[in-house]
Amino acid sequence: MSRHLRRSFTSLAVPNYRRYFAGQLISLSGTWMQTVAALWLILSLTGSGLALGLTTALQFLPMLLIGAWGGLLADRVSKRRLLLATQALMAIPAVGLFAVTATGVVTPWMVFLAVFAMGAVNAIDNPTRQSFVIEMVGADRVVNAVSLNSVIVQMARIVGPAIAGILIAAFGVVPCFALNALTFVAMIVALWGMDTDRLHTEPVAPRAPGAIRAGLRYVLRTPELAVPLGLMALVGTLGFNFQVILPLLAKFSFGGGALTYAAMVSAMAAGSIVGALVNGSHGRTGPRLIAAGALAFGVAGLLAAAAPALALELPVLASVNWWALAFSVVAIVALFRFKVGMIPMLLASSLAGVVVYLAGGLR
Repeated sequence: MSRHLRRSFTSLAVPNYRRYFAGQLISLSGTWMQTVAALWLILSLTGSGLALGLTTALQFLPMLLIGAWGGLLADRVSKRRLLLATQALMAIPAVGLFAVTATGVVTPWMVFLAVFAMGAVNAIDNPTRQSFVIEMVGADRVVNAVSLNSVIVQMARIVGPAIAGILIAAFGVVPCFALNALTFVAMIVALWGMDTDRLHTEPVAPRAPGAIRAGLRYVLRTPELAVPLGLMALVGTLGFNFQVILPLLAKFSFGGGALTYAAMVSAMAAGSIVGALVNGSHGRTGPRLIAAGALAFGVAGLLAAAAPALALELPVLASVNWWALAFSVVAIVALFRFKVGMIPMLLASSLAGVVVYLAGGLR
């Protein structure tokens, strides 16, 4: 058991990845704090499920529109320097939300604008982070690092919403936006302090017209890439966007408040952490595991829809995210493994990062 546990954390032996892990945990905890606060703010301002859906759509619309170009940019410049820029830029919407909520002038369109701005920067930041993993740890540890990246996200989904729920209940949403702006400093410090000589820097993709179209054609004619990407897009579109419905479940189905919502988000994150560590220890992937993860996720989702009480809903939600995480990790690891040895086709990995982000697997 201890041997399997040690294998789950093998990427942390790399100093650059340790810095990245710590910085990401702090930064993403702040991001989830802001996500909970923004969605709860919209629900408080409008009382509308449609407004919640619009908020989530605006968050991910830039990734859908320009995510491939964000990945292309990441392949043409230093990923570390690009991440330094995007992390600094993502603090701006947080500062804006803090200002309008602290002064009491906030309206729904201001929240929509801030969420869209964050999504626009994320369209560059997320594909860059996905492809930066292999530069930090190398090909031998990429399976484990992908799983640990999921651990980071899910730990943040516990810490961030838990803090947000307490702060919202005690002081309102204002402190959540202020703290999130400060958390980006941790990631900037981590990136700045990396030993660049130990990075496994990949060749820069050459500038050429039609690179996006060439990447799409390459993915479509390569089943090892097209099938996992297509399955992630299908399952993700129809099942992974929990952010839209959780506030509605908390408030209207279970009659709760911000703490109930935070508890539901944290329960899902707890299930994901266990799932990520299990995946990180054995490092296996393949079509059968991808299909099994998708099927188990669907069954768990049906059980969550039927749960009659919050006490039953929380453990079921944990299992939902366990299987969602298992599905997304084995799928993206299959993509990374196929990419190894095919460095000239960097755009294919960028498209993988876009689809994974939109599917919600490694947010």
